[in-house]
Amino acid sequence: MTRRRQIYEGKAKILYEGPEPGTLIQYFKDDATAFNAQKKGTINGKGVLNNRISEHIFTLLGTIGIPHHFMRRLNMREQLIRQVEIIPIEVVIRNVAAGSLSKRLGIEEGQQLPRTIIEYYYKDDALGDPLVTDEHIACFGWASQEEMHDIADMAIRVNDFMCGLFAGVGIKLVDFKLEFGRLWENEYARVILADEISPDGCRLWDMVTSEKLDKDRFRRDLGGEVEAYQEVARRLGLLPEGADNVVLDLETQRKKRGR
Repeated sequence: MTRRRQIYEGKAKILYEGPEPGTLIQYFKDDATAFNAQKKGTINGKGVLNNRISEHIFTLLGTIGIPHHFMRRLNMREQLIRQVEIIPIEVVIRNVAAGSLSKRLGIEEGQQLPRTIIEYYYKDDALGDPLVTDEHIACFGWASQEEMHDIADMAIRVNDFMCGLFAGVGIKLVDFKLEFGRLWENEYARVILADEISPDGCRLWDMVTSEKLDKDRFRRDLGGEVEAYQEVARRLGLLPEGADNVVLDLETQRKKRGR
């Protein structure tokens, strides 16, 4: 595909002008960042895997009536998406205590939460994406009350579906991040799911061993990042079962690092 005008570049993706008005091309990079980009690196092939995983999950979500920006995959690293006005709120859905929640509240990582928690973070890298409340969102006009109701409803539906999807392949969905955008149709805007859903933005643990199959392997210097992403794709049926170097071998990674 002919390279088009670049619209935006983030930590993990680049957006290009689409072939038709109202469309964009989303390109998945191999770049990996953590701790608000204080730690940077590369996970070879991550962009290819995230493109396929995100395509798969968005397509399935569409079958249960979740509106989203994904249109179709173009090649190994690019997909065609609808252009939306991103709402500057990251929505984090938590089923199990982990990451910043455990640190902030002193809860042991891995503890099943009594109920699912939805948290909101203001999208601002310079501020470190601070945790905010519904009151902040309403006060500063980042989203209307009606939009926040739609976002919360969709977040719960996505969580219910994805918990079942991953449980079916032996993976526990610990927590994950969603982003939403406004799709304008004349003078009316409706909220739809945007961005991506992949091991970059999800905590995914093996249900038997609790091995981490997500970007925490990069954040915590555990090694085996490529194998972990491949394993998620393999279990979802996106990689051939008999392919060499696809099956996750985290035990070997630990031995290499003396863990």
